[in-house]
Amino acid sequence: MIPLSRPPTRPHHAKFLTQPVADLDIPFAPLSYCLSVMSTLVVPATASSVTDLAWAALQGAYDLQVHVAPDIIERRIDDLALAQEFLARGLKGFVLKSHYLPTAERAKVVSRAVPGIEAYGAIVLNHSIGGLNPVAVEIAARSGAKIVWMPTVDAANETAGRVGGPQGNLPFWAQIQRELDATGMLPPPLTVLASDGEISEAARRCLELIGRHNMILATGHLGRHEIFPLVRAAREMKLQRVLVTHAEFPSQDLSAEEQLELAGMGAHIEHCFTTMHTGKADWDGAMESIRLVGPERCIISTDLGQTINPPVSDGFAMFAQTLLDAGFSAENVRRMAVVNPRAMIE
Repeated sequence: MIPLSRPPTRPHHAKFLTQPVADLDIPFAPLSYCLSVMSTLVVPATASSVTDLAWAALQGAYDLQVHVAPDIIERRIDDLALAQEFLARGLKGFVLKSHYLPTAERAKVVSRAVPGIEAYGAIVLNHSIGGLNPVAVEIAARSGAKIVWMPTVDAANETAGRVGGPQGNLPFWAQIQRELDATGMLPPPLTVLASDGEISEAARRCLELIGRHNMILATGHLGRHEIFPLVRAAREMKLQRVLVTHAEFPSQDLSAEEQLELAGMGAHIEHCFTTMHTGKADWDGAMESIRLVGPERCIISTDLGQTINPPVSDGFAMFAQTLLDAGFSAENVRRMAVVNPRAMIE
């Protein structure tokens, strides 16, 4: 086992940085066999230690959702330090997510400062950038942003940050939202739907720009009643890159069958480490969904950077190990952490 507090020892580390996973001594079982074994396994908790096999499967991985400093929320690491951490672990890149600010300019600085790491920027369509704002999407695209998240903290579906909303196990941004809400500063919550239940004109204009610039459309914290028409509209508008954001998160809580239906409409399904690690959803449900949808249409991200959670790369490895412990093969893990995100982001 490799301790979580330090990188792999130098002999393993050197091999990981110079050899692709396909050339390493990793036993890959046929998918049909893996699925038959997985159906009998139980995943009670996050893996607490990580094997060489898990680290090997992550070589060249991309994390499409990290929350690191600088941010208005305290974070355990900044973006430059994260890039150095990823480089030391043989990971390839990450997308900087802020609920409040665009990150494309930061990402360009990080990529230049730490050669060998690919950092990407993004934008989230919350009130701080004007909500469903086509101008903000266009400027983000011209700045090099790769992902456009639909509303998160300001989504009508997301109640964690509202006065009178849920009280337990809240994300860090909830306190900021409640403070803003208490001042009367916040405009009404955001939805992508018009009064007739169809995609609104503002949302459609944003989709057009996302498609024109070949960015990734991510569903943010929208509810299932919005996600389905949004993904359907994206398919009709021929968007090539659609990602259903942290499908198990309480705001979405999409069933395995719903995830399968969305994957059938052309979306990839994202599963985030923090959702299960912090007890907002259970591991068994996440594993069931991945088995049903198949690793070919799934992406694993960490959603890490919070001060109370594990370091980002450690959490990534813990996620990989948890999947291995549940019966997924190293090839399955590599597909979800390396192959699929790379195809979406490059």
